Amino acid sequence: MPHADAVLVLTTLGSEADAVAFVRALLERRLVACGTMLPNSRSIYRWENKIADEVEVTVLLKTRSGCLDALQQSFEELHPYKLPELLVIPVAAGLPKYIGWIADETGLAIA
Repeated sequence: MPHADAVLVLTTLGSEADAVAFVRALLERRLVACGTMLPNSRSIYRWENKIADEVEVTVLLKTRSGCLDALQQSFEELHPYKLPELLVIPVAAGLPKYIGWIADETGLAIA
């Protein structure tokens, strides 16, 4: 398996409808090749000096490291949270055809 320019980006949104709209907007901008939504995630965190306990949708975004600057700008513009999660996990390797597909789908990224 070859080394990849691919990265996995994690985020969360408050509802499935918000997650679908967010992923579709990123796809239209060609900033991601795919967004996988995992509904009914439970997040427990500290926010504004209180413990919050929320059901969210976890979204796994498949993209390239070259799209991260534009992706961050799109998060600031499109993500409904005041402080959205944007965590990037490098992909060390993957199936060459899949990695190539990610590159092809994000090769014409527009911000």
